[in-house]
Amino acid sequence: MSNKIDLRKLPPLNALKGFEVTTRRQSVREAADELCVTHPAISHQLQLLEADLGVALFSREGRKIAPSAEGELLYPYVRKALELLIEGAETVRRARVDQPLRVQTYVTASVRWLARRIPSFTQQYPEINLLLSTCSFEWDFDESLADVGLVYAENPPGPGFHWTPLFDYRLFPVCTPALRATLGSHPTPKDLLALPLVSIYTEARNWDIWFESAQVDYTAHPRIVVDTLAVALEIVLEGRAAVLVNGPFVEEDLRLGRLVQPVSHSVQCPGGWGLICRQEKRDNRRVSAFIDYVVKACAGYH
Repeated sequence: MSNKIDLRKLPPLNALKGFEVTTRRQSVREAADELCVTHPAISHQLQLLEADLGVALFSREGRKIAPSAEGELLYPYVRKALELLIEGAETVRRARVDQPLRVQTYVTASVRWLARRIPSFTQQYPEINLLLSTCSFEWDFDESLADVGLVYAENPPGPGFHWTPLFDYRLFPVCTPALRATLGSHPTPKDLLALPLVSIYTEARNWDIWFESAQVDYTAHPRIVVDTLAVALEIVLEGRAAVLVNGPFVEEDLRLGRLVQPVSHSVQCPGGWGLICRQEKRDNRRVSAFIDYVVKACAGYH
């Protein structure tokens, strides 16, 4: 190849996605929904792009946003460049017969649920290679790294994505039978204040929400804070504390009696767990097979 490209003149590439969708939808919030990222993340991308180009790309009047003259000038170039990149990437992907199906989820969902079912999936579909990636802190589905994701979403994703709901986000406490026995014969939600309680710092208000719904004052109660539910459950299984669970991640422990629900009180929270992929990938044979398999695996969970 010849004719060297001066890459130093390239604008922040990741910001171009936010610019394209914001311009097309004329809404930062709708752009965030479509890209499955937060509203501040889109605003940050636009600020980076404007700083790099040295111009304002949008005019803002209250909640409304519209492309400036410079934004309108830039948009067709960005749109064409992204379309060409997608076309090239898809050409390469289609040419690879051995490309693995890339699945994204979180540490707890992987360790406590999905990873245990993958061997059965690969046995049922031996022609599909699977690559599972997990993340502790990034909640948004990253379509550049995965074909399909098992994620939590407070609201269904935007129109560019296909969403298959799996199970609700219902909070309920668990602990070991021995720790439960220390609470007496008929414990109430208030009695859990006597136990060490584990909290996950990405879900810092869950105990507050649970106690508030039970009309129990929870102010200034000491807690253990960890980064994932998977870590919290290791502490709980040792009989050291109780934790709130928000999905089917303790099914086997409850069935085998390793864990129990010390009280029956639970809280239904907004959103839920589901499978997400780009709308155009839903009919892909491998993606479709994985979605159908996971849906069947969830059939017995309520």
